[in-house]
Amino acid sequence: MCSGKGPTTPNSATFPVKNRLEHPETALPSKNDPGSPEGARSPEKDATAVSSERADFEGSGNIPSCGEEGRTAAIKGNVEDGVTPDSDVSMSESKAETPGVAMSVERCGAETPGHSASLDRSGDEAPETSPIKVHGGRRGALKTVLSKLRLRKFRNGKLRLRDLLEISPESLKDWTPYVLGDLPWHFLRKLMALNGTARSTSLGQGTSDEDTSEDEEGGVSGDVFSLREDKSRAYLHPLDVLCAVLLCSDSFLQQEILSKMSMCQFALPLLLPALDTPKCTLLLWAMRDIVRKWRPHSLAESRGFREESLVLTAMPTISFVRLGSCSFSKSKLLNEVLSPSQQHQDFFIHRDMESGNVPREIADGLVEISWYFPAGRENLDLFPEPITVTNLRGDIESHWLQFSFLTEVSSAVFIVTESISEREYALLSSLQGSATKYYFILNSQAGKAKETLGLLNKLAPLLDMKKSQLLVKEQSNNSAELVKKLRSTLQGIMSSSPKSTSIQHMAVTARELGIQVDEDDGECWTALEHVQEITAEIQDVAKYKREMLRLQGDLWKNLAKVEKELCRMKGQRDVPPEDYRSQLRERWLELRRQQNQCDLTSGMVKFISGIGQLCPAEKHHFLKWMKFHLDHIARGNLSRLRAEYKEKCCALGDDAQQLAELDKIISASSLGVEHFMRELGQFYEAECSMVKEGNLGNIQRQFIHLPGIAADLMLEGFPMELIDGDASNIPLQWVTDVLTELHAKLGGRSRMLVLTVLGVQSTGKSTLLNTMFGLQFAVSSGRCTRGAFMSLIKVAENFQQELGCDFILVIDTEGLKAPELAKLEDSYEHDNELATLMVGLSDITIINVAMKNATEMQDILQIVVHAFLRMEEIGHKPNCQFVHQNISDVSAHEQNMRDRKHLLEQLDEMTKAAARMEKQSREMKFSDIMDYDPEKHSWYIPGLWHGVPPMAPVNMGYSESVCELKKYLFEFMRNLSPRRAPKNVPQFIEWVGSLWNAVKHENFIFSFRNSLVAEAYTQLSVMYAEWEWDFRKEMHLWMSKTETTIQNQSPDDLGPGTFEKLRLEIHQMLHSGEQKMLQSLQSYFESGAGNLHLVEKYREDFHRSVTFLRHELESYLLCKSEEAIRIQKGRSKIDHLQAGYMKVIEGKVDGLLQDCREREVELKPNELKREFAKMWKETLAELPLESLPLRQIHKDIHYQLCKDLENRGSLVKQMLHKAQNLLTYQTKPFCMKKEYLDLAWYKAAVEFITQQCSRELEEFTKSLVEECRRYIGQKVHSQGDYDQTYCRELLWMINEGLQQKVTGKMCTSASFEVDLKLHILGEAASAFQKMHEDFLKKNDSQRRVEELRPQYFSTFRDLYYEKDACQKRAFDFCDRCLKPALWEYMKKRLGIEIVDDFLSSGESIEYSSRSFFQFTVQKKLLEEMDFNNYVKYISNYEEFVKSWIQTRLFDHYRETGGLRELEKAVLATIMKKIRDALESSEHKDALTVSEFLDHFCQAMCKELVLSKDNLEVILFKNTASVRQFSVDIQTFLAQVEDGILSEWEELSGEMVFTRLQFKPQDEIFKRVFGCGKQCPFCKVPCEAGGSDHKEHFASVHRPQGLGRCKDEISKRLTYSLCSSDVVSSMVFRNLHTAFQWHPYKDYRQFYPTWRIQPDPSISASDYWKFIFTKFNPHFAKEYNAEPADLPIEWKKITKEQALQSIREAFNME
Repeated sequence: MCSGKGPTTPNSATFPVKNRLEHPETALPSKNDPGSPEGARSPEKDATAVSSERADFEGSGNIPSCGEEGRTAAIKGNVEDGVTPDSDVSMSESKAETPGVAMSVERCGAETPGHSASLDRSGDEAPETSPIKVHGGRRGALKTVLSKLRLRKFRNGKLRLRDLLEISPESLKDWTPYVLGDLPWHFLRKLMALNGTARSTSLGQGTSDEDTSEDEEGGVSGDVFSLREDKSRAYLHPLDVLCAVLLCSDSFLQQEILSKMSMCQFALPLLLPALDTPKCTLLLWAMRDIVRKWRPHSLAESRGFREESLVLTAMPTISFVRLGSCSFSKSKLLNEVLSPSQQHQDFFIHRDMESGNVPREIADGLVEISWYFPAGRENLDLFPEPITVTNLRGDIESHWLQFSFLTEVSSAVFIVTESISEREYALLSSLQGSATKYYFILNSQAGKAKETLGLLNKLAPLLDMKKSQLLVKEQSNNSAELVKKLRSTLQGIMSSSPKSTSIQHMAVTARELGIQVDEDDGECWTALEHVQEITAEIQDVAKYKREMLRLQGDLWKNLAKVEKELCRMKGQRDVPPEDYRSQLRERWLELRRQQNQCDLTSGMVKFISGIGQLCPAEKHHFLKWMKFHLDHIARGNLSRLRAEYKEKCCALGDDAQQLAELDKIISASSLGVEHFMRELGQFYEAECSMVKEGNLGNIQRQFIHLPGIAADLMLEGFPMELIDGDASNIPLQWVTDVLTELHAKLGGRSRMLVLTVLGVQSTGKSTLLNTMFGLQFAVSSGRCTRGAFMSLIKVAENFQQELGCDFILVIDTEGLKAPELAKLEDSYEHDNELATLMVGLSDITIINVAMKNATEMQDILQIVVHAFLRMEEIGHKPNCQFVHQNISDVSAHEQNMRDRKHLLEQLDEMTKAAARMEKQSREMKFSDIMDYDPEKHSWYIPGLWHGVPPMAPVNMGYSESVCELKKYLFEFMRNLSPRRAPKNVPQFIEWVGSLWNAVKHENFIFSFRNSLVAEAYTQLSVMYAEWEWDFRKEMHLWMSKTETTIQNQSPDDLGPGTFEKLRLEIHQMLHSGEQKMLQSLQSYFESGAGNLHLVEKYREDFHRSVTFLRHELESYLLCKSEEAIRIQKGRSKIDHLQAGYMKVIEGKVDGLLQDCREREVELKPNELKREFAKMWKETLAELPLESLPLRQIHKDIHYQLCKDLENRGSLVKQMLHKAQNLLTYQTKPFCMKKEYLDLAWYKAAVEFITQQCSRELEEFTKSLVEECRRYIGQKVHSQGDYDQTYCRELLWMINEGLQQKVTGKMCTSASFEVDLKLHILGEAASAFQKMHEDFLKKNDSQRRVEELRPQYFSTFRDLYYEKDACQKRAFDFCDRCLKPALWEYMKKRLGIEIVDDFLSSGESIEYSSRSFFQFTVQKKLLEEMDFNNYVKYISNYEEFVKSWIQTRLFDHYRETGGLRELEKAVLATIMKKIRDALESSEHKDALTVSEFLDHFCQAMCKELVLSKDNLEVILFKNTASVRQFSVDIQTFLAQVEDGILSEWEELSGEMVFTRLQFKPQDEIFKRVFGCGKQCPFCKVPCEAGGSDHKEHFASVHRPQGLGRCKDEISKRLTYSLCSSDVVSSMVFRNLHTAFQWHPYKDYRQFYPTWRIQPDPSISASDYWKFIFTKFNPHFAKEYNAEPADLPIEWKKITKEQALQSIREAFNME
């Protein structure tokens, strides 16, 4: 046997592996197997075994057994670490190999050195094996394993990390593998969850079939117990699964797998065996992401530590390999050596572990790597410095290439063997000259010890070995002795300054040996080259950031300050708010200009090139390389700075300034990809600002493509910065546009559930999220999260419906109570802002608390409670999960029950305190502001590490608890989805913007404005308006019918019980209508309509509005009913007299008829007429015609006034005595007089106060006079007679107004009250006098009788000439009874139908809510630009709105011609009822016309009021046939209908509206006018929906000068906006503050029902700024003031910008 010198050269090195069978599971024991004397079976036997076992495999899908003999042999000798040594062992003819040992060593130089022919131990020469065949055998084995694991489809299309992270129904399941195909997913899911059982490949038991079959077999054989193994079970070795998964994963998933394995303290694959590649592969890239911290003993005293990337850290490498077979486990031995005392860890899989004894199929040749890192504790650490340990799976003969590599990179190689033969001696002697130290661990075997020791002694001089380099495991000793010896040996090696090698350096050696390195592909290298160009420039991080990332330094921080100052106005001092805002705006623009003028630095150019021009795979590599390089640089800088800080602490002592400077540098020394992305965002934002300002055209834009790139990165799983933690600001435009791009890329399918985490710094928030969802939030030392980052997780298609969303957006936040921020004044405010923003954005908030004692959590809980309280106020109620970390006691949940109760009590107290701070008056508990159940939503999670880091693995309890929490969260999301629609990306953008805007203001609750909330509120208002009109319409129709019914009843029928019956009916109807509205409200909130949960807090307002409406309608209906009864009763005397007169007249007519008939000569018509006239004159002279007395109404009113003022003293009596006749006051306008104000209470009655009081009093007077006029008009319109109650009601209204409006605010003189009452009652006296006279005239007996004369004469004439008067009577009935009744019916009903029609027309949207109406009006005013209209709109809003609505109604019906159609429809409806009533009455067997008409009147008593006088005349001497009379009436009906329509058509549109009893314009006015309240400062009207809301608000406020406010001294109109003033330091004084100065910020002290929200942007009030600028001199002239000195900025606002501002404000985009 020839021997060579040294290891094989890299160029010729191949490993002596042979071909194997297509099915590796049929491999048989080798010649080296001690249990098989000759090792291999005969070819015949082999072939038989192969065929039978292949059939077995194909039939069962399981790994076939090797047979009893083979299995025993494998257990005895072949298994190293539980595996048959090598899977690639050739057999006699088919050249198959048994796992573990090569049967032959090829002669060529590529194999074991110097061997011309391979000899087995028996001396037989084995045939040579082609490397191609060897490789083919391995490929076959791999193919089989991949088939078993169902991974074949991933051979080419690799598994990606985001595929693994996708949320699917399986995310809710417990992952127990039942078939081999489940194993890869079980491994990956468990590993992502950092579960220590991830490597287990044992399958779960299905049903109990197996037990049954075994029992049956036992029964047959008679043996209950048997040593038979279950051949039906399928097994795979964990390392086979690992190798298969790694081969099927892309390079980024490989990184994640190794990173998680490292955290679990699993040994990592260093060299992957050559399975689908010609050579094995070094996994360098896959380990790049692993960073470890440790404390070497050299730093123990200073308590320093080292933190470094594993692949870059050079340390001694000790390798362990096996020669031949060995009966004890090398891997188990290594685990014991590396495990700290009392903390055993299974770094390496070994035979005694679950599935560790399963034969390996593809994992032989795998080299694993593990480390030991010291913690800086001499008593506990095994080694003082870190050490690398590698472990070769399989025999070195079979894997010479891997062995060669290990000899090159290792400081020492330990060869484990039981015996050495001559052949193996020759093999080992080839290592002569190697610089590596070789150690032998000998497991002495009886019979072979002597030969082995002899060969070892021969080998010692060749390998320069000493006695200490042989460790013998004696049969009598247990493994503890060997472990002790081995540790001691390793310590000796460590103390001898061994060579150190990093994994990166190992890659150089690997390449020299022809081993592939996973980084050596084009994509990876291209990306690296790009990165190196960037990072080569970085030496000093702080300096680099200052010079190369210029936009995010002071410029960005100053911008953030300016943006906040724009909202908070803290530095305003004496500058007027709008001027200050203009200055800030200019400063902001200047900063943006400076940013925009910055050129892209070389680093940024290269970065943009990297993320914009590289292909997706290269871009992914590029970002990873950037992360690795930047982290490495930052770690180096941080380490140096910490050392410097420590030195200066010792040297400088208390020199706080220098330390603070250094502290600042340390804070700025982190550098990551996020800083480069942030810089891109700033470039983009600066460019956008310039475009908006018109300084840059769209074609000149350079960065327009950047949001698309960032959106792509989000889709690929990269976290995106939401809040910049350094500047505490959100780059809103950048975030908005990135997310908008994301939405577009997702095709609009972007429903998201948002999950955020809050907690104290360094409590494991990022680790929790990473463990739960497999994310990649930064967790390394010195890289505590700053700000907030969001990461997108896809929900699988088949789970989207169930979970109710397409994605889960996870937001990781910086820690609250951060020590580095604690010194800053606004640190608490910073934490509050962050918490508010996160809670506001989230559907689920995890509060991470890393302490057991609830009392220690107070600070953070206080912050969180504030955030939740604010959310409750704006209608957002996220779920809250409390996670208590570092609590491992099994009884924690029970033990902490009292703690939880105490915590809840604390939270309740904090909620009350927070409510007081937020100026909320109502009592609240914690459960009111958030969805929190202490039992279900409290989680106790053990600490992350099991033991003492850095050698501690992840705690299994941690992993399991986090998985449990994750499953609960998914379950919760699933249950949540039907109840609440998730946000999509545009809605999320809106929330970010509105929350951030509110957060920037000091008073969050009153600053929050959100278009989603506004839209939901508007929709609710629109729905409410529809329900309200339906209710009102129903009541108006009922009142119309009831009034008609009352008018059709005789006074005798209107007894005392009539009104009570009506009252009861009204109550029942109103209750029913109210319940119907409330049910509609309830149903609407339960309907799941968009974002309704956001307006939940307004539900109570609308609920109250329904009740308010019910009371309003109740008052209206009762008054109307009572008045109708009173009017009808008032007519009783007149009607009674009239009936008597008509009887006398009918008697006289009858007498004259008899007399004329008895004459012999027939009278001619003229004679007949004279006779009738003579009779009529005589009869009227005989009748005692009585009229109602004419009353002097003004005297009655004057008497009532005197009675009202009788107790007010002599001065008032004198004034009344001097007063003129009340009727003279109607012509005089009410003018304000100085003596009306009593300012004696104010010491210095300065002109300003006088003017303001006068103006207030004038406005009050105007309002009160208008209210009284409306009341007077309603009474006059009723067409009844005057009643004394009218005057009493008027006086009550005046007294109530004076009491509410004036008392306590200003003192008025007695003359004011007297003159006001005289003026109002004077107008009333005149109106009521005319009303009384009109009533007397209409009901004058003589007039009524005279009106009947033509009818009586006509009847008399027809009777005398004996004509058939049936048709004539029918015509008279239609003309004199039906026609007037129908005319009145039209007047009552047409108004209601007009409202119904108008509100369902195309214009209805303008009147559907107050916000829509305001927008419509302001837009129209802007188009017309008529100053007078603006003055009316501002100064007399109510009158303007009424006039506007009336004009719009007239215009609408003039343009559409729809009024005629409505008239026809209303008339057609009643005509149908008349025809139906006629037919019905005809069929009631009426014998006479009188009975027939009684039936008809009864049928129509609710619709028409037929004149009783005219009916009596028609019935006089009417002997017509009922049938004929009915037919004749129906004949004339069409004529009547046409006549009425033509009369209505003759009226102009305006005249039609004046004739209507129900005024449509008044009803629509009620709908859009609302409560009528105006802002106390700028007089803008309230837009709140419903009629009884708790708070008034308006979308846009206007400059106060438009509401007549002027400077006390200069008399100039003021231009400040109350929406700016309320966040400024400005003060105000007026009547309500008793003219004492008061801060605008506390305006609610005087106006508690008004919510004046700060403008969401500086351009929000552009509309009114534009109008003020245009009409400044006009307003000044109108208000008798000097023009305002407006800011220059206002003059730049265009008409288009003005329109756009109200579009945004009223949410009309």
